[in-house]
Amino acid sequence: MKGPTSQRFKAYVCQRLRLAGYLKSPGDGRQQPHIPAGALLWSQIIGLILREGAFHAVEALVCSVARRAIGVTRRFGDDALAYFSERMDTQPTRLALATTVQLAKRNKAFQNSWLIGLAIDGTGAGRSRTQRCELCHPIKNANKERTGYLHHFCMISVVGTGLSLPLDVEPYGPGDCEYNAGQRLLTRTVKNIGRRFADYVVADGGFATAPFLHRACCLGLNVIARLKGNLPELFSSAQARFAHQPPTKTFYEKGDRIELWDADDFDPWETLKWETVRVLRYRQHKPNGTIVEAYWLTDFPVLQVGGQTLYRLAKNRWEIENQGFNDGKNRYGMEHVTHHHANSLLVRWLITCLALTIERLYRLRYLHRGAHHLRTAIGLVRVLHLSLCPPQPINTS
Repeated sequence: MKGPTSQRFKAYVCQRLRLAGYLKSPGDGRQQPHIPAGALLWSQIIGLILREGAFHAVEALVCSVARRAIGVTRRFGDDALAYFSERMDTQPTRLALATTVQLAKRNKAFQNSWLIGLAIDGTGAGRSRTQRCELCHPIKNANKERTGYLHHFCMISVVGTGLSLPLDVEPYGPGDCEYNAGQRLLTRTVKNIGRRFADYVVADGGFATAPFLHRACCLGLNVIARLKGNLPELFSSAQARFAHQPPTKTFYEKGDRIELWDADDFDPWETLKWETVRVLRYRQHKPNGTIVEAYWLTDFPVLQVGGQTLYRLAKNRWEIENQGFNDGKNRYGMEHVTHHHANSLLVRWLITCLALTIERLYRLRYLHRGAHHLRTAIGLVRVLHLSLCPPQPINTS
């Protein structure tokens, strides 16, 4: 069969992305393993690629005639996957994600991008009626009544390059929050990928605080953060100034009319150790009459990044929403609790990030050579499904 197959996809992961060592030794914490760790790990990765993420679905794959086609040599059940994920060390998977995107950069996967960004944001996933692990956070209604539990984590992703590649996740511990988890996540990610990998970090208004901005600067990153009412003095000052000024630039993009107001001489608040703060305001007029308005703050100099470019960099924050959380939850089972255990949940989120990253590198860079057309994600899934059971010769007797 010509074209992508599950075995060719595995060869790409092992040889081109150089993850053979990781697949063989992914941080197995079992004391007396009878099933190879590589088989348990790869079955989860290929299961996510095929959008069969539940442990019962993976069991059905490895117990079917498709087992050899996906590169797994023996059968096992969902209980083996649960036991394995409870005891798997997360650090090897985090390092595998970091080395994969580093290799992608060296292989010029981002060569058409002037600046490489990191987007960071938090989300919730995996609801339950009762508290069953230390990552369960209570959900309360308007009457402060507990209605269930939800797990929360922060994700960081490469953005602004034409490839949205999830890099790492950090769960909220007991009494934790998005802000604290995000700081830990950014520090660890830059340590793993290197200070020279990315140029900036883009985040929502919850991260527009002096400690986070200072930490990003110490890590060698420029910052683009949403400006909201949590910084009332700066926000009010920007609103008052821009309300009586014409836009500094107007342009059209994908049918929308964009108006920009840009100034780099705002005073920082008391705890921010910047000389000045640059604020960008945009108004996006859509053809149906809808107007979208937002304010952003940054330390990018005007001479380095113009207003139109800064607008596009700020818009890259939505990549982690659309290609990160939306894809992960709706298509790859990130919302599903495969096994309700704190370490198992974290391992599963990390493996999902790895599956998304290698699938996009394979589909959008490796397969896109010469005059070959770009494959859609669902198109690749269909081809891989067809490769699991090759057609049998017709009996003409």
